[in-house]
Amino acid sequence: MERKKNKQPKLHIRKGDTVKVIAGNSKGKEGVVLEVVPSKLRAVVEGVNIVTKHVKPSATNPEGGIEKTEAAIHISNLMLKDPATGEATRTGRKADDKGKLQRYSKKTGEIIKNG
Repeated sequence: MERKKNKQPKLHIRKGDTVKVIAGNSKGKEGVVLEVVPSKLRAVVEGVNIVTKHVKPSATNPEGGIEKTEAAIHISNLMLKDPATGEATRTGRKADDKGKLQRYSKKTGEIIKNG
């Protein structure tokens, strides 16, 4: 019998979160998460992991040239910034009064609002 995979893994970061890069070429940089790709466990962060891309001339862009864009970075290299203190923190999940899981900061214990 074949095992079923979860449709979408639960991640510790979401779109709109402010994160800090803890590993890689962009280590120490901070930015806002623009996009999360759960299937590949990657996220695109504003101003982080900038790559240059050579663009061919086309009808819309007759000049062509070199564009600088943000590339996706693995989420294991990102750490959420605590909204209360502004420091990087680990996150956990705990149920609120209604039984819904909420993310919370392991440093301060405060609930992290979505987005």
